[in-house]
Parts: sequence; structure tokens; C-alpha cells
Amino acid sequence: MNKITEGPIVSGMLSFFAALLLGAFFQQFYNTVDAVIVGRVVGADGLAAVGGSAAMIVSLFVGFFQGLSTGASVVIAQFYGASRDDEVKRAVHTSIAMAVIGGIIITVIGLLSASWVICIMKTPEEIIDASTAYLRIYFLGMVANLLYNMGAGILRAIGDSKRPLYVLIISCFVNIFLDLLFVIGFKMGSMSVTMGVIGVAIATVMCQVLSAAIVLFMLMKSIGSYKLYLKEIRIDPDMLRRIISIGLPAGIQTTMYTISNMLIQTAINEVGKNATAAWAAYGKIDVLFWMTISSLGTAVTTFAGQNFGAGKNDRVHKSTRYAFVIAFIITIPLSTLLYFYGDIFLEIFVADREVIEVGIQMIKYLAPFYFTYIGVEVFSGVLRGMGTAVVPMLITLSGICVLRVAWILIAFPLNKTIETIEFSYPLTWITTTILFTIYYIYYTKKHRL
Repeated sequence: MNKITEGPIVSGMLSFFAALLLGAFFQQFYNTVDAVIVGRVVGADGLAAVGGSAAMIVSLFVGFFQGLSTGASVVIAQFYGASRDDEVKRAVHTSIAMAVIGGIIITVIGLLSASWVICIMKTPEEIIDASTAYLRIYFLGMVANLLYNMGAGILRAIGDSKRPLYVLIISCFVNIFLDLLFVIGFKMGSMSVTMGVIGVAIATVMCQVLSAAIVLFMLMKSIGSYKLYLKEIRIDPDMLRRIISIGLPAGIQTTMYTISNMLIQTAINEVGKNATAAWAAYGKIDVLFWMTISSLGTAVTTFAGQNFGAGKNDRVHKSTRYAFVIAFIITIPLSTLLYFYGDIFLEIFVADREVIEVGIQMIKYLAPFYFTYIGVEVFSGVLRGMGTAVVPMLITLSGICVLRVAWILIAFPLNKTIETIEFSYPLTWITTTILFTIYYIYYTKKHRL
């Protein structure tokens, strides 16, 4: 029995979501270990180099492809829910081919543009070399990075959230070992900020290669329509068009979202080195919310996609409602925890008291507004699952990206404070949630879903 299209929705969604969330936890855990080791062994400059401008640039490139791969996941979920095995097979092999080609293109672009982009983001002078080195090494592992993400996305699209979790657990502990080996064991962290950051970057790339190899092996050993055959990896033009029709708007949406965040990072950099380090540390804490809501968004996209493909529209609506309930139950306690105990989390990453104080202010300002973003993730996930992507992209672009960019370009020059930058988040979250609510009601009524 397919637990996504049949049986109790709540228990099925919670089980699927729990595995996704645990996987996201391990994904972030090994990123967090990077930050802890760099922040504690290399220092605040190392943390700013890894978590500042470089992290934004990585998110820009990887985010676009992950948005594009959403199209593959939705298409596979719909075909799988409808038991159209031949289409599932073609979609799987086209998706893997996309990952390889996309990885090569991003690697070349990233290597050529790393130094230039780091500079135009007004990265503090002290960390330019370290940020550039980290970025270039990270891009060398981009093919493996995209192969893992696409492979894991295929497994999740057919309802298997456990095997991607196993891969993340393995790579997480391998990454911890390699971080300690390079930064502390080989004493790269004590040589210089740049060498310490290089050690972390090498460890990360090695883990990405390991993760890609394992998930591809799992697909090759699978039984069913989604089994991977290396000799059949190729682009199917018709399937590519179908994937792009859903994935390209999502990719553009993710890219524009990241560009707006890069503008935020540039503004943060202008405030000073302490603000840059605090923002990087806060980002490692803030990710507790984002990995939770993102995992829920993936879960509801899969549930909406498979049930929509199976023609079970009532289950699509129920999945939407249950996703909201789960989101609020998790978000409110998490926001409260971060608001009152954020300083404890910050001290994990950095020892500099001035940096910690700035980070505390960031948490207390933004955490109470997390709940206002829930509608964006749930509604966009459901709409993508049903196969509509252009309007959700336009809503996100206007409600978050354009509005946020306008705020930073107009308001920040008039009042160059951290509070001015921070206000752009609740402003855009609330606006976009309202727009998504209106469109979701309109879309379901128009199509009689």
C-alpha cells in the first residue's frame, strides 16, 4: 500500500516529515560542525569567511538547481502516484543527466567568478582570501553535490525518506572526522585563517562525493520504475520540457530569493566585521527553523503531487490543513526557545562577547516573526505539487524578493542600522503569506479542486 495516497494522512505525513526533518538535521549538523570548528579553532574571521558571503554565493548556485530539481520531484511524484512506470523511468534518468550537466556548468562558472563576486559583496578585507579559497574548493564538489540532491529528491518523490536519511547520517559523521583531521589533526587551523577554512572545505567536498556515490548506488540497486541504469542516463526532450515547466519557475524563485539575501549580506558587511560574524553565527541557529519548515514543505509537495496525480483532490486539501497544524505546533515553541536561550546557542559558535551581543539582538528581533512565514512554504509546496509553478514564483518574487530589495536599496541608505536590515524579513514574510493565501483560495475554486 502506498501510504501517501492511501491510509491516514496525519500519521503518514508525520512519518514522512520526521524522516525528512531528521535528515535535514544531520545535513545542518555537519554544516554546524564546520562552523563550530572554524569559529572556535580558527576564530571569528574564519567563521565569517565560511558563513558570510561565501555561503550566500553557494546558496545562489545550489539553490537555483535545487529549485529546478523540484520540477523533477513533482513530475516523478505525479507519475508514481498514477502508476505510470515508463514515465517515472524516463524522468529519473533525465533528472540524473540534468544533475551531471548542471554540476559541470556551475563548477566552471563558480571557479571563474568566485573572486569577483566575493569582492563586489563588500566582504571585509580581512576575510576576502579565506572566503575565496573556501568558495573555489566548494565548487569543485558541485557535481557530487547536485547528484546527491537529485538522487535523494527522486527517492523522496516516490515516498522513501528513510534511505536519504541513512546517507546523511553516514556523511555527517565522516565529515566530523575529516574536519577534526584537517583542521586540528593536520593543524591547518593554527597555520592561518585561510588554511583553516581550506581544511573545512576539503572535508565538505569529500563528504559530498561520498553521499553522491551512496545514493546513486541505492538507486541502481532499487527495484521498480525508479531503478537507475547508468547506460540509460540521458536527456529525454519531452520529459525535460515537463520538468523545466515546473522546475524553472521554482529555480528562478529560489535564485531571486538568494540574491535578495546576498543584498542583505552586503548590507550586513557594511555594518562591520562583528555584524558579519554575528549574522553568520545567527544563520547557523536560524537554520533550526528553516530546516523544519523546508522539510515540511517537501513533505506536503510530495503528498500533494502523488495524490493529485492519483486524482484524490480531497487528500490534497487535507494534507494542506495538516501541514499548517504541524507547522504551528513546531514553530511557536521553537521561536520561544530561541528568543529566551539564543545566547547559549551563539556561544557554541563564537567566543567574542561583542559578536554574541549583536547575535542576541538579531535573534530577539526575528524569532517572534517566524510563524508569519509558514503560509509561504505550505501553500507554495501544495501548489507546486499540483503542477502550478509560475504564479507561486511571481508571488514570491514580488512579495519577498522585489519588496526586500526595494527596502534595502531605499531604507537602508537612510538609516544604516542592523534593525533596518532585519525589518525587511517580517515585512516580506507577512506580505507574501497574504498573497499566497489569496491565490490558493482562488486557484482551488477556479479549478474546482
